[in-house]
Amino acid sequence: MNLKSLADALGVSKTTVSRALNGYPEVNALTRERVLAAARACGYVANPLARSLAVGRTNVFGIIYPLLPSDLGDPMFLSVVGGMGAALEKEGKNLIIAPVSAHNELPSYEHMVRGRRVDGLVVGRTRVHDERIAYLSKQGFPFVAHGRTESAHPYAWFDYDNEDGMRLACTHLLEQGHHRIGLISAPITLNFARQRRDSFVACMRRAGLPADDAYWVDDCLDRRAGYQAMLRLLACSVRPSAVIVDNHLSAVGAVRALLDAGVGIGSDMSVIVWGGIEDSLLDENLTTIDLPHIDKAGAKLVEMLTAVAGGARPGEVHELWQPVLIAGDSVGPAPR
Repeated sequence: MNLKSLADALGVSKTTVSRALNGYPEVNALTRERVLAAARACGYVANPLARSLAVGRTNVFGIIYPLLPSDLGDPMFLSVVGGMGAALEKEGKNLIIAPVSAHNELPSYEHMVRGRRVDGLVVGRTRVHDERIAYLSKQGFPFVAHGRTESAHPYAWFDYDNEDGMRLACTHLLEQGHHRIGLISAPITLNFARQRRDSFVACMRRAGLPADDAYWVDDCLDRRAGYQAMLRLLACSVRPSAVIVDNHLSAVGAVRALLDAGVGIGSDMSVIVWGGIEDSLLDENLTTIDLPHIDKAGAKLVEMLTAVAGGARPGEVHELWQPVLIAGDSVGPAPR
């Protein structure tokens, strides 16, 4: 049975039936209940495309993501996406993930926005200068950034405090007497990497120590890059006594390089990793900068995006969660 047949059977207009099924307040309670009861009795199901065109909503949120091979095995990424999916499922809505190549990312945003294929978007892995956020802001399209950026437009964002997390890591190492501290970082074009790097430099300067560029390796966002970065630090004529790895994806490779080189973790070299490592190849109790409640981050993003799509001012929708340091066995006193 289609909408017209249902309307004819009830002796009311298609408009009245449509509004009753979609909960419009213009329809009185008695008529609404009569329409809903008839729809249930005959097994009527609305055409989702027609319904979205009629009400201007798709009940779908989206993520356009240039997936890396490592993302599919990344428990943190999967936890956030899973949390979003579960939260939307409770509301009778859906989540779509559109994997794209890096060069086709912005055109994919333009295509999604022009076609109004989703009600809102989550923008991941924000960049220092992010053309995606600039475009969505200009279009007035609902979105929430998972991370921050340098933007002239007010926008909604969710993030962890990158500066404070790096301060926790540096302070912990400085308290153990480490003066030669290395940093393995993600590409510095990513905003979280820039914030963590800037905080690292500031911490070292406050301690009266140089942030030696010889001890900094960037552009690391997977195991292979992390492995090569650690080998490069081990090859320094004077090695760093401690290394901070600013993302868990490259940390697996960095720690593996130390194990393969026979370097005592926590004795010969101390290591702090941003985010936990879940990997059967590493049987190490690492000191980490932990992101509490990461399993709830997806639901929070859905809550925020729902608010923005519902008319909340993007510049007032912000959420900053605090990381914590979890002490393990990978940090010890600086070698003498």
